[in-house]
Amino acid sequence: MLLDINNAIQVCGKVPNIPNFSCKKNIHFSQQLDNDRFESNSPSKYTNEKILTKLIYENPKIKSILNEFNIPISININELDRLLESHCKDVQDIAKGIADNLPFSLKTKVDKTALNNASYLHDLGKVLIPSEILNKNGKLNELETKIMHKHSELGYEILKNTNLDKKTLNLIRNHHQNAKKSGYPFVSNDFRADLDLQILTMADKYSALTEKRAYKEAYTPKQALTIIYADVKDGKLHPFIFKALVNYVENIKVLNPQTV
Repeated sequence: MLLDINNAIQVCGKVPNIPNFSCKKNIHFSQQLDNDRFESNSPSKYTNEKILTKLIYENPKIKSILNEFNIPISININELDRLLESHCKDVQDIAKGIADNLPFSLKTKVDKTALNNASYLHDLGKVLIPSEILNKNGKLNELETKIMHKHSELGYEILKNTNLDKKTLNLIRNHHQNAKKSGYPFVSNDFRADLDLQILTMADKYSALTEKRAYKEAYTPKQALTIIYADVKDGKLHPFIFKALVNYVENIKVLNPQTV
């Protein structure tokens, strides 16, 4: 049974005012050069099939992880493209929305670059998970669940020898962990679920809950918030971060009144 979200939303306070703004696109030649320079530093460069293949085959740990389950290396680039265009982009937007709605004292502590890059790349390891498990129309069995849970570690191993900083890599590896250390993969006793990780975890869960998947229908925003609120009450996630998510969702409703 879902918890009552109304009390949680009341605790989180009123929705902040949204200023009017306009967006003008007037790109000149010099600006185009800046855009090209930005693209070269974009996390999307690590999702290029040629580069991705090189990274995978150069790290023997990846083969070792897959061998535990007798899974051959098979790069499902179509599945990756689908994830990047939908779920990963959605997580980027939600994570930014959460960060923007935090109290000022917390907002200044967010590593925006690491959070943005990790949001985009957090599910990269799913490129190596068999599609029959990723898209199974039903509940995963115990073995399939163990395999699925390897995707965050695989994503970390694929990217750990790139130019990505340690903060981003750890966010990717631990995006299914929480403050009680009850998630995956295994972490040591000194592990701390910091602000950026909790933002990413919450954004990922909200996105996953509100999108339709092979094994489930999409939850409404209210249903998704109710489920995440249970994690807050259990001490897995911080209430201030949940408050920021609620405010972000309420802002989306103001901008898109048809959102349920």
